[in-house]
Amino acid sequence: MSHLFSPLQLRSITLRNRIVVSPMCEYWSEDGFANDWHLVHLGSRAVGGAGLVLTEATAVSPEGRISIQDLGIWKEEHIPMLQKITAFIAAQGAVPGIQLAHAGRKASTLRPWDGNGTLPAADGGWQAVAPSAIPFNDVYPMPEALTETGIRKVLDDFKAAAGRALKAGFRVIELHGAHGYLLHSFLSPLSNHRTDEYGGVFENRIRMIVQTVAAIREVWPEDYPLLVRLSVTDWAEGGWNPEESVKLAAILKTKGVDLVDCSSGGLAAHQQIKPGPLYQTPFAEKIRKEAGIATAAVGMITTAAEAESIIAEGRADLVVMARQLLREPYFPLHAAHTLKADVAWPVQYERAKLKITN
Repeated sequence: MSHLFSPLQLRSITLRNRIVVSPMCEYWSEDGFANDWHLVHLGSRAVGGAGLVLTEATAVSPEGRISIQDLGIWKEEHIPMLQKITAFIAAQGAVPGIQLAHAGRKASTLRPWDGNGTLPAADGGWQAVAPSAIPFNDVYPMPEALTETGIRKVLDDFKAAAGRALKAGFRVIELHGAHGYLLHSFLSPLSNHRTDEYGGVFENRIRMIVQTVAAIREVWPEDYPLLVRLSVTDWAEGGWNPEESVKLAAILKTKGVDLVDCSSGGLAAHQQIKPGPLYQTPFAEKIRKEAGIATAAVGMITTAAEAESIIAEGRADLVVMARQLLREPYFPLHAAHTLKADVAWPVQYERAKLKITN
């Protein structure tokens, strides 16, 4: 039997296999609303056989968007279309999940094909916030340092968004604590120069993400999984590092987190990343072994053999895929054939099912 196509139980939720659709920003919303693009984008990956389908980074507040075209869940009016999407995903046998996010100092920026840097106020730009008034680089917004009142609002926004996610039919939440966005920027000494209880020593820098987990768990059902995406390293001297990630992962496990999605980078403009096939998988393996928590591997995983080896060798519990699933939405069905795993195809497509031969 293929390890990649074995089920995984997370609390009361069973994933039919270990393939996850990574959160991928689409930059195609208006006022945070999902639309037919999101239905087709996410729905087609569910039809294609993935076990867990995660939305793109979904803003918990208008000021938490990366761009003005980001998906959002900061008001009740966002729920009906999201319900339509989650119902379709679930009907295909996949589990619908949502990534909740706040962009922090990387907010109010242009979407990729519109240029680079700050969204002008005349075009709807807003004031970005961060743990400290330090911009990401010289073309990004200058953020305001969050006050205690501002921190409380962020925590309330995440809590309220989690409640809406439940109403919208999501069964898994992933908290975005990576890629230089707000929660990650509290973790890293490169972006967090605070002198209060949220800055300085490790215990203070992790306080914001630990409190956010607690706020979500107040409204998220005990029997539903909560995942956290971390940038395990900043790839920059003096930044957040793998040893700190292990310590944080072990703490998060005691606070109700079920799995750490192990990414990296995105916080420092001067980062020195050396990408290559499976280049982030060692982070997932390290945290799984040293923190004793389930993990997901992500980053340049493109073949069935690579994905199978990660699970079979115990390097991670899930494989999270992005660009490969953009190129090939039906990758899971094709991978199952390659690995000789007999999986169900949508009944509408049964006549095209690939036959497994020994």
